[in-house]
Amino acid sequence: MKRNKIIDISSQNRLKLHQQYIAFHEAGHAAAIYLNNKVRNLPPVFFKITFKGINGARDYDVIIYQTTHDNCIARVEGGRLIESLPLSVDDFLHDTPNALMQDYRVAFEADITNLLIGPLAEAKFIINGDDKLFNHQVVNLKALNNYGGGSDLALVREYLESFSASKQQQDEKLDELFTVAIDFVNDDANWKAISKLANYILESKKNIISCEEVVSILES
Repeated sequence: MKRNKIIDISSQNRLKLHQQYIAFHEAGHAAAIYLNNKVRNLPPVFFKITFKGINGARDYDVIIYQTTHDNCIARVEGGRLIESLPLSVDDFLHDTPNALMQDYRVAFEADITNLLIGPLAEAKFIINGDDKLFNHQVVNLKALNNYGGGSDLALVREYLESFSASKQQQDEKLDELFTVAIDFVNDDANWKAISKLANYILESKKNIISCEEVVSILES
């Protein structure tokens, strides 16, 4: 989960906007990890939000969002319920006791949804700023690449490839979870929480925001 789109910024006004984009992207991921997992009765997971250069960038005329893992401008570290994907979820579930099957499927789908919510939160912030209505018709899966979602979609694809060898089944599951993610972002209470956390990110000017801080902000 990292914000990795390459963009040149040539003015302070545009720089401020892109800092907001980054904040809403990461706030979307973090809020989803906490709130979405909580509503699904999933166990809490550790994560933190890290930034590299987002606050110091104001001293430069141009900032580049790096595409490498080590140099990405921002990312949520941790936060995944399933850290090691099986080669095949179907095979895994076949060998897994029934009592654990449903829990694994719920965690699997939650991780994918939380990955999608980051770029969707950024998209909603931008689209709302243009006085347009954010909905399924305005933003599709492919468009998430325009909102820093390249690395998120790549990881989602890894999940789906372990879900099924069938491209049709992968696409059907992705469409299903994409709708869930959009509904999460469009929920008034969730959007208020994302906005609150994004504003905290921007005002705090911290390079690292801990899981405990995120929970404190979302629960306050």
